[in-house]
Amino acid sequence: MKDRRSVDELSIEELEEILRIRKAQARLERLRKARGPLPLRDPLSSERPEGGVEPPPLPDDHLRYADEGASAGFRARPVDEEPERQRPRPSRPIRWGWVRDQVLLILEIAALIGLILVLMSTVDTLQELNQQARAAQEAHIPTPTPTPLIRVALLPGGHTPPDAQGRSEPEPIPAHLRHLVAAITPLPAPTPGPEQAIRIRIPSIGVDAPVVEGDDWESLKRGAGHHIGSANPGERGNCIISAHNDIYGEIFRDLPKVQLGDIVEVYTASQVYRYRVTQTRIVEPTDVSVMYPTSSPVLTLISCYPYGVDTHRIVVIAELQP
Repeated sequence: MKDRRSVDELSIEELEEILRIRKAQARLERLRKARGPLPLRDPLSSERPEGGVEPPPLPDDHLRYADEGASAGFRARPVDEEPERQRPRPSRPIRWGWVRDQVLLILEIAALIGLILVLMSTVDTLQELNQQARAAQEAHIPTPTPTPLIRVALLPGGHTPPDAQGRSEPEPIPAHLRHLVAAITPLPAPTPGPEQAIRIRIPSIGVDAPVVEGDDWESLKRGAGHHIGSANPGERGNCIISAHNDIYGEIFRDLPKVQLGDIVEVYTASQVYRYRVTQTRIVEPTDVSVMYPTSSPVLTLISCYPYGVDTHRIVVIAELQP
């Protein structure tokens, strides 16, 4: 195959070989002109021309520089057989900054995975406790019993256990609200009877839970609690029922999703009373005005708000339907 490389792409040895061949061809041409026409023959070919006539040997001066200069010891060979020059690859230095960044990234990912696992374990534990509380509440059969009178300083339904003094919230009664606490001192406990609430249903949010008498910390472990001294279901006055939203069954977890016009059913041993929601409010835990007595049959539902934070109370008010 014809070599199509340019002169710039040839090596010194290849250029010297080409020059030597051109000189030999030039000498052969001069001899041909001096001796007459001779059969055309490649100076490098070993074949004899037709007729058996051997051309005269080339002069020896083409070997004059065979052992001198850059061509010393050079023997021509095809370009295709030229061995590839293997250049040594330079060693790459270790990038310690990159290694440090990768190690820190791995540590951050591991810490994030550990945090996620801890949160998942906490959520699973809380869900298991709530399921156990729901099972205990569903199996609970309320038995009306007399309950001691209590004074209300804060709205019921808080998620903080009582302290050594029996208070379920750490905040003291604000001075400007103390006269309100005295104004809503519970009435005498109603005589246990068939008109006490034993069950509450809110179909729109899937609530179906037992109701016990009392809304203190221990009572709300067993279900929703009817505030002692408030009206019984169906009676004229304010019937107050509260429950937890994030512990002990999460009975009122979805209470913020209740819409105006939704129906709330409160069961007694002898009858079912239906109330229609007329308003919802978010209030401070010390806003006990929502527990005031009313002149008409009203149902007031109370729970903590927002879910898992519990810094306020959500209050849902419903009116008795004829």
